[in-house]
Amino acid sequence: MHDLTGFQRDLLYVIAGLDEPHGLAIKDELESYYEKEIHHGRLYPNLDTLVDKGFVEKGQRDRRTNFYTLNNRGERELDARREWESQYLTEELEAVQ
Repeated sequence: MHDLTGFQRDLLYVIAGLDEPHGLAIKDELESYYEKEIHHGRLYPNLDTLVDKGFVEKGQRDRRTNFYTLNNRGERELDARREWESQYLTEELEAVQ
């Protein structure tokens, strides 16, 4: 996961938090978070990268709509990332108190 961009990591978090989201649902979630428009030319190539790197599975709902799910590797990588982040966030919170 260390070689992913921040945007790609955010994609993983959104996919993990939704039930088999399609691209537009992912786009809506990210636009809400970033408070700006996410262009299809940014979204779909990054989703394809996550599929190619083996973090995400891509399925087909109908001829026009794909959906995305985290696979086991994607889940493990997110868990590892949360553990890594928490060691620094915990130390920071303890230092503030």
